[in-house]
Amino acid sequence: MLTVGVDVGGTSVRAGVVDERGSLLDTARVATPSGEVALEDAVAGVVEDLRNRHEVGAVGLAVAGFVGTDRRSVMFAPHLAWRGAPVADRIAKRVGLPVTLEHDANAATVGEHRFGAARGAGVAVLIALGTGIGAGLLLDGALFRGAHGVAPELGHLCVVPGGRPCPCGKYGCWERYCSGTALAATAVELLARHPGSSTVLARETSGDPGSITGRRVAGAARDGDPVAQRAMTELARWLGEGLALVADIYDPEVVVIAGGVSESAPLFLDEAREHYAGAITGARHRPLARIRTAQLGDDTAIVGAATLAREDLGTVDRRAG
Repeated sequence: MLTVGVDVGGTSVRAGVVDERGSLLDTARVATPSGEVALEDAVAGVVEDLRNRHEVGAVGLAVAGFVGTDRRSVMFAPHLAWRGAPVADRIAKRVGLPVTLEHDANAATVGEHRFGAARGAGVAVLIALGTGIGAGLLLDGALFRGAHGVAPELGHLCVVPGGRPCPCGKYGCWERYCSGTALAATAVELLARHPGSSTVLARETSGDPGSITGRRVAGAARDGDPVAQRAMTELARWLGEGLALVADIYDPEVVVIAGGVSESAPLFLDEAREHYAGAITGARHRPLARIRTAQLGDDTAIVGAATLAREDLGTVDRRAG
């Protein structure tokens, strides 16, 4: 059976037709609109676009927001219009297909567990490094969502008491030191400390520090820019420190690094592994988790959402039988 996975993000709504082997057969994409009705129109539109070309049996939605314990409603999504909205039922009514709803990081975790870097692992953690940090956790091969459906918010672990302010309202959150946004912030701080720097990054962004992005810093680091490379070193440090905290709590077999920042993994991942191995409790006297990058790339949430939709449909069919 073919199913459709839809990754509903703050910038774009991306959908794909996925088969039972996790292969992505076709895709559709539109920009994310701002209004609630327009957003649901966009989701239904990409699904219908794909249905015109393929026979599909169910839809999985991966949403960057808090999903209710019933997995039918979006309680809150910082970059989307939904607030306490019965999204799954609304979309199901629009497209005439069963709809499964999941947090995007959870969906990505399922995709990597079934078909990618965490395949077969009993205990696995996915860390999605993007604008912030998203995370997913598998215990005994099953998603752990917490008592109210919002676990695990690992990006908001406090790693620097009284540190950088976070949009969540706290200070010193992990994602303020280890994300695409954090990478840019670190580079800005380093340039401010060295105003006479002759680096490429300094010259390109002189007069407009706001033009510095994580992607731009990563590119400069690849080109040998010393400030950008120092920013990458800081990201590696904080990734390792945070992973040590996560490992102390969950003791995973594998940690999957996903998200846009993972595309630059050759610049920081080996160093992050070293920090992790040194910071973990009982260092050198316990097994370490394998730390790998996502194998499914940008499509991991789409594949995971489509897979969850297929599995949920199979559960319904077995009950009916």
